[in-house]
Amino acid sequence: MLRKLCLPKFKKLPSSFSFSTASGLLISLFILPGLLHAQSGSLYYPGRTGEWETRRPEEVGMNTESLQKAVELAKANEVRIPRDLKAAILNAFEPDNTIVGPTKERGGLAGMIIKNGYIVAEWGETKRVDMTFSVSKSYLSTIAGLALDVGLIKDVHDKASNYVQDGTFSSKHNSKITWHHLLNQSSDWYGTLWDKPDWADRPPKGKTPEELKRRELKEPGTSFKYNDVRVNVLAYSLLQVWRRPLPVVLKEKIMDPIGASDTWRWHGYENSWVMIDGEKMQSVSGGGHRGGGMFISTRDQARFGYLFLRNGKWKDKQLISEKWIKMLRTPSEAKSNYGYMWWLNNESIFSAIGFGGNFVTVDQEHDLVVVARWLDSSIANRLLMMVLDSVE
Repeated sequence: MLRKLCLPKFKKLPSSFSFSTASGLLISLFILPGLLHAQSGSLYYPGRTGEWETRRPEEVGMNTESLQKAVELAKANEVRIPRDLKAAILNAFEPDNTIVGPTKERGGLAGMIIKNGYIVAEWGETKRVDMTFSVSKSYLSTIAGLALDVGLIKDVHDKASNYVQDGTFSSKHNSKITWHHLLNQSSDWYGTLWDKPDWADRPPKGKTPEELKRRELKEPGTSFKYNDVRVNVLAYSLLQVWRRPLPVVLKEKIMDPIGASDTWRWHGYENSWVMIDGEKMQSVSGGGHRGGGMFISTRDQARFGYLFLRNGKWKDKQLISEKWIKMLRTPSEAKSNYGYMWWLNNESIFSAIGFGGNFVTVDQEHDLVVVARWLDSSIANRLLMMVLDSVE
């Protein structure tokens, strides 16, 4: 049974936009790779130049009629937020929000369902590049995993202050923060980054700025808070570790090897430029509620999800370690349905989720990847259940 999750709260969202129901779409799996269908026999991977083979649902063990009903449900339920995402952002997030990164008018409903590596359903403009909001966090998490794989980070339980020594983690409270805390959003990092204080990001109702400034800080690791300022602290810290722009790292290590297009872009803010070893670099955003973040197509999102379906392996090359895939799916101490910037559910499904009904869902048990863009989140759980029910 899929459980409901309590996802981030936003202000003035239309009734059709419900993160509590969206959470049902989250899917992840913790079973042994040797037991998976995906690990047996010869596996299919899409080509590097955009080719991706299709199969009729019945050819991969799915009921055609049931799957078509799921697709029709998705196509009939577009999220009710403006196409003008700048307006949507200013209406949905904290008071006095300002846009300091790029935005783009969104497209319409789009999605893909991948079974056993093949496309079994596709709708909308799947090659169109769109904002993806907090799905960006799962790309950022991947950069951390790569840093761990190559030894730039020795242990996720190391203090971040051992790696970033410019004052970002110098206070008594912040000095306790580890990479683990940053990755599972339990750090309660206190400070200001890119001219925005942490307390101003999705503030609780009824609290004045002075009250928020004087709040009692939570011990790192004990309290979960969905907070883009702190996510951007992680992005900045990873930039300090890699000493290279994070989009360049992602392109070289992940996106090029999986055959992604050259249309995706990962943006920061107009004021998030720093000097690294004499070179000016932009620190990227892990979300889009001030603009910025990952702009990417549905098809490239599906490739990214497919890499995680295959436990970080693409054809004959392990791009990111299986150890990292297991780590990111491990429930955090402060929130049992959240790992390293992926949402978890019932030990069978993990998913990246972003504002506006953006989902990348991985189900290793059924060898499925489901990508949905601009979907009314109130029907997300129902859609997933219908897709799963179509697997025979």
